[in-house]
Amino acid sequence: MLDAIEITTGDAPRLAVVWLHGLGADGHDFEPIVPELRLRFGVRFVFPHAPVRPVTINGGMAMRAWYDILGFDRRATEDSAGIRASAAAVTELVDREIARGMPSDRIVLAGFSQGGAIALHTALRESRPLAGVLALSTYLPLAATLALERSAANAAIPLFMAHGTDDPVLPLELAENSRRALEALDYAVDWHAYPMAHSVSMEEIGAIGAWLTALAARG
Repeated sequence: MLDAIEITTGDAPRLAVVWLHGLGADGHDFEPIVPELRLRFGVRFVFPHAPVRPVTINGGMAMRAWYDILGFDRRATEDSAGIRASAAAVTELVDREIARGMPSDRIVLAGFSQGGAIALHTALRESRPLAGVLALSTYLPLAATLALERSAANAAIPLFMAHGTDDPVLPLELAENSRRALEALDYAVDWHAYPMAHSVSMEEIGAIGAWLTALAARG
């Protein structure tokens, strides 16, 4: 199972949030965001570390990555095997949360950049209903396979997507295309665009906190 950092705020957490970092970072990357969310209820945050692997676009340098990136061109081959292996590893973390007593529909998959891509891929194919997906500065990987592989259990999953209008790493157009692909399959996307680069803003953090609060109040 993936090594992970855990932060639990309050007793009897009402949500579990498995939050995946971006390329070259690690599980510590989003630790500081926890108090900034200003949540007034207990949450168990799980911040796993991606495996270390060579990344083609970075000259084969080994770093923490959820999958290899062969190129940024939209025609570049995607690392399907790497994406699916990371999705399986994240599913193990979901299994553990359920074994701890957290209902599946109280588990959120979240991620930034590469981590957000894995969160989207995993959640939309998960056979058990999840609470939601938080996809930040990211895109939909293996989009062509989703129609055949998606799970009916998460057809109506709450989906928060946010992106920077000035993102030089993953252009806004890439995220907008992903949003349109999701909407074409009848997913309801809560879309947010912010004047920022490949990063997270305080306005975005406030919106995430409000979104998580609304999820916790459901059912």
